[in-house]
Amino acid sequence: MLVTADNINELAWQKMDNLIPAIIQHSATGAILMQGYMSKESLAATFDSGKATFFSRSKQALWLKGETSGNFLNVEQVLADCDQDSLLIACTPVGPSCHLGTESCFPEQRLTQQNFLSQLEQVIASRKGDDPKESYTAHLFSRGTTKMAQKVGEEGVEVALAAVAETKEDLLGECADLFYHTLVLLADQNINLNEVMSVLQERHNK
Repeated sequence: MLVTADNINELAWQKMDNLIPAIIQHSATGAILMQGYMSKESLAATFDSGKATFFSRSKQALWLKGETSGNFLNVEQVLADCDQDSLLIACTPVGPSCHLGTESCFPEQRLTQQNFLSQLEQVIASRKGDDPKESYTAHLFSRGTTKMAQKVGEEGVEVALAAVAETKEDLLGECADLFYHTLVLLADQNINLNEVMSVLQERHNK
């Protein structure tokens, strides 16, 4: 069930003393970031602010994630499970989500290879302001859009050539280069990978 500010009361609050566990998931990569508990009041506050707000069982009070650290969780979507007694909340994190300084409270988890593209996309975006002498990605950004577009074109040709005249390993390497440089070009144009995926989904559904 899609949870909104208007249907909070439909959740099964009575099952766990008016608290519901909330799993926080990275909206882009699918990574599980953390788990907390929400009350009606904290969930309402979440919708009001757009930032994940929990109920602290130790302090018996509302807790806005990031209030002291600045590491907020900007909420994109709130879903309830089939029994309406747990929440899955898609968020865009600002900084590490774990109080230990790691991106996730579950740092050992392995993302799917497909979701790694989203993770790589974020790394590329974070390199925009880096020193071009220290980062190849920053060097690409410093050359401008035309050079980046040319590089994508070159990589596309190399993929085609590898497919017809080289080994499987060569083709894999050239495809990886093409994916990477395409992500750099998308970042330069402020285009999110999700936007490309939406176009593919629309075509698939026709």
